[in-house]
Amino acid sequence: MNLSAAIYDTAGTTLTADEKAFFKDVNPFGYILFARHCPDPETVKRLVGELKDLSGRNRLPILIDQEGGRVARLKPPHWYKYPPAGTFAKMAKKDKEKAHRAVHINARLIAHDLYSLGITVNCAPLADLPVRGAHDIIGDRAFGTEAEQVVYLGRAMAAGLMDGGIVPILKHIPGHGRATADSHDEVPVVTESLEMLRATDFVPFRMLANLPMAMTAHVLYTAIDDKNMATLSKTAIDLIRNELNFNNLLVSDALDMKSLAHMPLEDRAKQTLAAGCDIALYCNSTLAQKQQLARGVTALEGLSLERATRAMNAVKTPKNFDPVEARETLVQLLSDNEDAYDIGHIHAGLIN
Repeated sequence: MNLSAAIYDTAGTTLTADEKAFFKDVNPFGYILFARHCPDPETVKRLVGELKDLSGRNRLPILIDQEGGRVARLKPPHWYKYPPAGTFAKMAKKDKEKAHRAVHINARLIAHDLYSLGITVNCAPLADLPVRGAHDIIGDRAFGTEAEQVVYLGRAMAAGLMDGGIVPILKHIPGHGRATADSHDEVPVVTESLEMLRATDFVPFRMLANLPMAMTAHVLYTAIDDKNMATLSKTAIDLIRNELNFNNLLVSDALDMKSLAHMPLEDRAKQTLAAGCDIALYCNSTLAQKQQLARGVTALEGLSLERATRAMNAVKTPKNFDPVEARETLVQLLSDNEDAYDIGHIHAGLIN
C-alpha cells in the first residue's frame, strides 16, 4: 500500500480502534510524540511498538522534539534534562572546540535515550539566527547569533544524533530567528530585504543543506512572497531548493498552529504539498480533524519518496557507547564553564 505524505500524532498512549482503522487506511509516512505520550519508558516503547506493528515497518519515522532546555518531551524523573543550545553558545564564545565537543556528547546522549525507546527522528538542530527585538520563541534554543558559530555547533549536534542512530531535522528553514511573533499564535511577518536575508538568516541553512531532513518556518517573508508564509509558498520552497540547495526531505512545521487557522484543514495540506513540501505534519487534533486534513494529503511518491527513503537510510545502527562515561564528561565540560547550566539536572534521571 502506498504511503501518504503525512505525519500525525495519536490521542493518547495507546491506539484506539478508530485510530487504528484510520492509520491503517491512510498509511502515513510517520508519527510524532509529545510529552503526553511519554510518562515513562515502558509506555513509550509500547506505543512505538504498536505504531510499528500497525505500519509493518521497523524503520518507521517516529519523531520527537528533544532539543534540550525548554523544548524536551522526555523529562525527569525518567530521563535526564539536558541544556538548551544557548548554554553551548555561551561556551563557544570562550572556547569553540570545547563547546563543539560538549554539543556532540550532549546530542549523542539524547540519541541514546531516543534509540532505546524506538524513536528514530529528532526535530533538531535549529539553525535560526535570533536578532535583537525578535520574539523569544527561538531565544536560547539557538546556538548563537552568528552564522559561523550556529553552523559549527549545529553540525556537531546533527553528527551526535546520527552517531546514535537518530535522524536529525534541521529547522526552521529558511529562518525563524527574525520573527517578531510566535507562529503557534499568529503569522510572523519579516520585512527585511532579500539581500539582508541572504547575508544573514539564510546562511546557516545553506551551509547545513546536506542534512537528511529539514522543517519549514511558518514565517511570511515579504521579500520572497508577500501573501504566503514559507510553508505554503511555492516561491519560498523553490528558494529553499534552488538557492539554499536543500534537496533532501522537507517537512512542514505543524499545520495545527493558529497561524493557519484561517484555512480549511484539507486546504492546509493541499497547499503545503503543492508548494513543494514533501511531508505535511499535523498534530494536537481530534481524529475527525485528522480525517479532514487527510483529504488534502497526496501519496508519497516520486522524488518525495526517494528523499524520504534516503533520509531514513541516512543513519546506521549506533556503535558501542558508554552513556555513564559520556555523561560524566559532559558534566565536566559544563562545570568548566562559568556560565554553566545547572549540571545537577543532568543527574536527575534514572536511565543510564
